[in-house]
Amino acid sequence: MRIAALVCLAALSSAGAETNLERGKRIVDEAVAALGGERFLQMRDRVESGRAYSFYREQLSGLSIAKIYTRYLIRPEPPVPDFVGVRERQVFGKKEDNGVLFADGQGYEITFRGARPLPENLLERFKESTLRNVFYILRQRLGEPGMAFDSRGTDVVENQPVEIVDISDLDNRTVTVYFNSTTKLPAKQVTYRRDPLSKLRVEEVTRFSKYRNVGGVMWPYDIQRERDGEKIYQMYSDSVAIDNDLKDDLFTLPSNVKILKKPK
Repeated sequence: MRIAALVCLAALSSAGAETNLERGKRIVDEAVAALGGERFLQMRDRVESGRAYSFYREQLSGLSIAKIYTRYLIRPEPPVPDFVGVRERQVFGKKEDNGVLFADGQGYEITFRGARPLPENLLERFKESTLRNVFYILRQRLGEPGMAFDSRGTDVVENQPVEIVDISDLDNRTVTVYFNSTTKLPAKQVTYRRDPLSKLRVEEVTRFSKYRNVGGVMWPYDIQRERDGEKIYQMYSDSVAIDNDLKDDLFTLPSNVKILKKPK
């Protein structure tokens, strides 16, 4: 009788245990709640202002006053794979007269000379970076067909306890996200892609820290990126604002702007 009871208890315990996919989905749901819940999911736009640093071979190669304007588009329902539902404008300098615009599958480098269409490889990189960004995934891609959240368990990474989740889609994109076990917020993400020219696998790592409450949404003020182990970019925000009612003209080229020749 004792053995039978133990077997029965073990069966009940096993039946009630989470699968890796269930645990992964729960961790993701907790992250959305920690980021602000419905406030985060309904965020329409965002403006990040601060300093952008670029690096080459671990050495500082550039520093700019930067402002990044982001506006989310209404996604199709049900969600559609590969939908890039965001417009983004990055401007540099106090006059904001130099920058880059990404909108509706097009991109331009904007200077005092005019607007030069970006080459296809940069447009593809923006698309891939967007679709693999954990905040974009949580804001725009939840519920997308084929999206899976697979828990890889817990660990201590870079001096913080984390829950590790592989997020995968129908196109075999996989982003490994490290969620802080205490705050539930994304601390780091790792993804791999193929370089279009060399065809070699490239590792891209992004770290998120110094979160602050911005109108009910938790947002990282320090974002750092690495490629194949080398630091390439850091954005340190002095201020972040959400739901500023950004207008279409911010993401549209003026009718009188000179369109320059697209680089080969």
